Amino acid sequence: MHITAIRAYAVDLHLAEGSYSWNTQSFPSFDSTVIEIETDEGLVGYGEICPLGPGYMPSFAEGARAGMDVLAPALIGLDPTKPNVIAAAMDTALRGHPYAKAGLDLAIWDLAGKAAGVPVSTLLGGAFRDEVRLFRVISRDEPAAMVERLLEARERGFRQYQMKVGTGVAEDLARIHAITDALADDEVLAADANTAWSRAEAMQIAAAVADLPLAIEQPCLRYDECLALRPHLARPMILDEVMDSRDAIRRGAADGAMDIINLKISRFGGLTGAMKTRDLCLDLGITMTIEDTWGGEIATAAIAHLAASTPEHAHFQSSAFHDYHTNAIATGGPVVANGHMSVPSGPGLGVTPVPDVLTDPILDVR
Repeated sequence: MHITAIRAYAVDLHLAEGSYSWNTQSFPSFDSTVIEIETDEGLVGYGEICPLGPGYMPSFAEGARAGMDVLAPALIGLDPTKPNVIAAAMDTALRGHPYAKAGLDLAIWDLAGKAAGVPVSTLLGGAFRDEVRLFRVISRDEPAAMVERLLEARERGFRQYQMKVGTGVAEDLARIHAITDALADDEVLAADANTAWSRAEAMQIAAAVADLPLAIEQPCLRYDECLALRPHLARPMILDEVMDSRDAIRRGAADGAMDIINLKISRFGGLTGAMKTRDLCLDLGITMTIEDTWGGEIATAAIAHLAASTPEHAHFQSSAFHDYHTNAIATGGPVVANGHMSVPSGPGLGVTPVPDVLTDPILDVR
């Protein structure tokens, strides 16, 4: 089997709540790219990459597409059932830019699973369970509005939450107090600053929340700032944006910098790199939130397969980003119920883009 064509399609993911807000950023929708890879044997694989806007990480939708312009020609004629070979070919064609490779990599795993007749979770080592524990994002807003969103999520069965903060000490503490006052005894909360606090602000907030039931997530922009906060923090520390390589994770483990990391699939170039990162965390005894930067049903299916193939003791929570949108881009995606999402059981990722998505390709390489 070999690759005969690669196409990419742009799609906007519209937020059901009207916008998604964290630290000082807010977006009404996110620009996602769906990838379609055809083979000479008639099998077709699908992938997706959706950066969280241009100001979150060194990644943006147009950059992913520009990277695919370079990468796609290098993959024509290769065997898609060999993800490591494909990943090596992409690294040869384009140094760095893992997020530009991630959607292509997901489509390769989808094809490999379809060729073998098994779900991707089987290729990732085997599923430990058929559903995955989720957290619900409480988007940054006024405290009362954030509490209302928590109560709505609770009604849907969620018990784990990530509240967005990052606009200043007084405002963030008001949000944190409002949410923790509303939190039930069996619920889990993280306050995620997404790098927005200065070291001084983080120190003030750490002191103020010492007795509150929550974790602190990615308080500062730089690793050394987060590490300096660690001895002064009585609550668990989750690191996200600075955990951008396996070397960073090894360093964080050696320094005792965190209790949990956020493993975002596209940050590691797709499932090929994410699986290696997951297995490193298992060796180091690091608990993981397994997710991605954003995405619809295709990216969420990849999250579900990777999370399901991770032992329960090492899996903290995951995201079902397609559950935040008004428009579905694929059928067969994970079903969200009672704070969990199902793992697609069909071959490959188990999802199929809806016809309206696969029109007017922005990339068509043969």
